[in-house]
Amino acid sequence: MELNDAFAAALKGMRMLRHMPQQRFFGSTSRAYMTHLEQGRRCPGLAKIEDLAAVMDVHPASIVIECYLRKSPEMDLDSLLEKIRQDLTYEYTELAPVPAVITEQAPE
Repeated sequence: MELNDAFAAALKGMRMLRHMPQQRFFGSTSRAYMTHLEQGRRCPGLAKIEDLAAVMDVHPASIVIECYLRKSPEMDLDSLLEKIRQDLTYEYTELAPVPAVITEQAPE
């Protein structure tokens, strides 16, 4: 399944599970844009995903995770969450270089 189609199915599925008509989203998006999203003809940015999630009272990552579960049906939620957990487990020092003033020896 293509990414836009997976996002469309995830968005529409989450909306339908919550028994929400498209009109509920019209304060944060237009009817035409919502239709395009649910048909896979458009793909939103992060700010729009956050807006859509707020209307449904879900975390934005939930929509994205649902999208990837639909895109890759061979992956289940537990294995995807384990992968995400591994990806996000790190020490801060692994991401940022230690400032030079800390690593240099002070003059004696």
